[in-house]
Amino acid sequence: MLIEKELLLKYGATEETFSRSETIFDEGDTPKYYYQITSGRIKLNHYNDEGKELILAILDKGLSVCELLLFIDKTYPVNAVTFEKSKVMKLPKKAFNQLLDENPQAAADIRRFLSERLYYKYIMLENNSALSPDKRIKGTLEYHKSFSGNKEKFSYEIPLTRQQIAALTALRVETVIRTVKRLEKENYLKIINRKIYI
Repeated sequence: MLIEKELLLKYGATEETFSRSETIFDEGDTPKYYYQITSGRIKLNHYNDEGKELILAILDKGLSVCELLLFIDKTYPVNAVTFEKSKVMKLPKKAFNQLLDENPQAAADIRRFLSERLYYKYIMLENNSALSPDKRIKGTLEYHKSFSGNKEKFSYEIPLTRQQIAALTALRVETVIRTVKRLEKENYLKIINRKIYI
């Protein structure tokens, strides 16, 4: 857990249950709460002008959801939608800031988490500017795994379809399929029941 559940509860957090494919907040909403996942997975997505979905992040248990926007006066640039039934701790913005002011370790953990996210965003930008499909796909897969606490090889199921990987990397679906098969032969990833594990 990024912030311990007991500490969140002490400052007035409540736990909410969301069904599969339920929206937690929409693009354009004003951030009013700190959200932390206690079970399930949440995707941050955006739809382009043609209605195509772009998944920007997959967040697992223990991670916070768009906490960076609690420090600036901007609206959400993404939607937060559950992949599966999920439970989320919800703490009002004012109480969240008080928690950070009064708990230096929690504040340090949030700063470190924000720094890691920013680092991986730079990596994604660099990877997506590469000409090599291998580099683009590896960068995308590693970025998504970075949200998981488990770093062991083949421990993380990539929650993206080949079509979604293509959309994230600006590659054709056929190129993604060929590259993924080659990366499996090179033992970079595993495919189990059509799912990619890295």
